[in-house]
Amino acid sequence: MTPKTLQSSVWALVRAQHGVVSRAQLGAMGFGREAIRHRVERGRLHPVRPDVYAVGRPELTAHGQWMAAVLTCGDGAVLSHGSAAALWEIAPQRTREIDVSVPSGRRPKRRVGIRVHRRTALGESEVTRCAGIPVTTPPATLIDLAAALDRGRLERAINEADKRDLIDPETLRAALDAGVQRPGTAALRRILDRRTFALTESELERRFLALARRAGLPLPDTGARVNGYTVDFHWPDLGLIVETDGLRYHRTPSQQSSDRRRDQAHAAAGLTVLRFTHEQVAHEPDDVQATLSRVARRAR
Repeated sequence: MTPKTLQSSVWALVRAQHGVVSRAQLGAMGFGREAIRHRVERGRLHPVRPDVYAVGRPELTAHGQWMAAVLTCGDGAVLSHGSAAALWEIAPQRTREIDVSVPSGRRPKRRVGIRVHRRTALGESEVTRCAGIPVTTPPATLIDLAAALDRGRLERAINEADKRDLIDPETLRAALDAGVQRPGTAALRRILDRRTFALTESELERRFLALARRAGLPLPDTGARVNGYTVDFHWPDLGLIVETDGLRYHRTPSQQSSDRRRDQAHAAAGLTVLRFTHEQVAHEPDDVQATLSRVARRAR
């Protein structure tokens, strides 16, 4: 390899790795100890982690810091837990320490600013790359988060992953079923079971009508045609429509577009549209009832 070709290869690798490179990678390209030392003395390489260098200048982006942490932990290391969530942009990183997982057989030296997790099992299906950084997949990341976050923060992380099209109920459930049981598995399964929960049509109608009655609403029309659409529940005198969705999240773009068109048609006709999920009707009845009461009072 000519010097020009070698230099080009190094820069291509550095760009792909957000400005950092490891000693092992440099060695594989033919840079010996003295060559590396010379470049450090000349200010071309800047040590940022043990055996990891920033190239050109020492300042690193967050992605560069994450990549450097993975590289310093050696073969098989991947970004995980809170740091993986931050990389996927599904939850903010809550500590300054960077989370890195390594295979259980490896015992990397303790690194300042890095929290190392030794994993007894981390299959190929649980590891991928995001922005070129080795990282746990979104489902695996959510399982790790579930062991550390309370339900509210975990719900928000799931919502963000859904909005970014990183997960759907089927792949998330498959990951829970196929993976090794971990501390967060049970908590995540409980949330998933509630989110994908669907009542039968008759049971949904029975429960919802009971809530509407307790909220002081009269009996609605069910399955009526309004503005060219079949709606779940309609109160003509109140100008109120209620729709119930079987899944709380990850409706497809076409479903979302259809929902918007329906709601916009009703709004243009001067109607109020509320949407509740089956989960809300079954597990959060007080909130549903309170909302119905407030909207009914305003409508009157």
